[in-house]
Amino acid sequence: EANKQNPSFDMIPFLDLKRVNSKYEAVFQSKFKAFLDSGYYVLGNEVKSFETAFASYCGTDHCIGVGNGLDALRLILEGYKQLGRLKENDEVLIASNTYIATVLAVLQAGLKPVLVETNPKDYNFDIEALKAAITPAAKVIMPVHLYGQLSPVRALKEIAEQHGLLIIEDAAQAHGAQITSGQRAGNLGDAAGFSFYPTKNLGALGDGGAVTTNDVQLAAIIRSLANYGTTSKYVNALKGFNSRLDELQAAFLLEKLKDLDAINGTRQQMAKFYLEHIKNDKISLPDYTGGKDHVFHLFVVRVKDRDSFVTHLGKKGIGTLIHYPIPPHKQEALAEYKALRFPVCEQIHKEVISLPLFPGLTDDELITIVNTINSY
Repeated sequence: EANKQNPSFDMIPFLDLKRVNSKYEAVFQSKFKAFLDSGYYVLGNEVKSFETAFASYCGTDHCIGVGNGLDALRLILEGYKQLGRLKENDEVLIASNTYIATVLAVLQAGLKPVLVETNPKDYNFDIEALKAAITPAAKVIMPVHLYGQLSPVRALKEIAEQHGLLIIEDAAQAHGAQITSGQRAGNLGDAAGFSFYPTKNLGALGDGGAVTTNDVQLAAIIRSLANYGTTSKYVNALKGFNSRLDELQAAFLLEKLKDLDAINGTRQQMAKFYLEHIKNDKISLPDYTGGKDHVFHLFVVRVKDRDSFVTHLGKKGIGTLIHYPIPPHKQEALAEYKALRFPVCEQIHKEVISLPLFPGLTDDELITIVNTINSY
């Protein structure tokens, strides 16, 4: 609509996946031909190669490719149930400011999500609220590295060790993010779930996900659970699922993994440009120290009158998106949580707006976005 109203402006999309993947088109076509020629379409060498490469990249001993990020989290929880570390109705602590998939994974595994207030600085756990939420039934802290920014890992580990809790990372938005020691997302807790949805920093051309862990027993059980509970062909020891990383998507991901650090570096440079050049008191910018702990899956600002701001950008042909307009406890699907109140989380959801930030966004487009924001 913005383009129609303002034909003098070219649309600057919130995200253009065609641009993001254009450099890979020739190699993807080659990979697809090799895939066709192989005649082997499920759990073949491409999946094995990607699992090995992604485990190495994350610094973990094991990676299991699965169908998507939701399944990755659920399978971790189901695996720990099989190992006797978790049981039905055990509590899993989750920051209230997350996407609903985090909560659904816990519910679908027969466990109890306990939502915790958010802090307004980095939209992760309010640490004091987290401590207050721990009961004898609590068994897991599930930090969400929201928007690509790592959760406060050191503080969470201290709490987990004090109370004997597992840490399961929801790393769906944080591929490649690192703490100062160099450890990456996926290797900061007991296990981690990743999504390779096309919009992610490491995105497939369809759905995909993975689990990373250093626990050999957990890895073996998840690998079995993800493939019908199979232990050997037509022998099923567990009541499993069907959640396998697609062979073709693995081939694409293996190629893109080579560039992930460079892609994250590009995102960080774009974020720094925004942070240095957006000069408008009406805009609250994200908290960023300049390190590798934030890979800017999303560049999220806060604006009091969000609708007016979106309209202002739209008139200049600049696309935006809201991540997320409704917090989980206000979703119709989770009506049992509707009585909960998280004032900080709820205020954040009224104000957040994501700006365009992706590889392929041009300098001229970034300047146009900044100038338009500064004129608001």
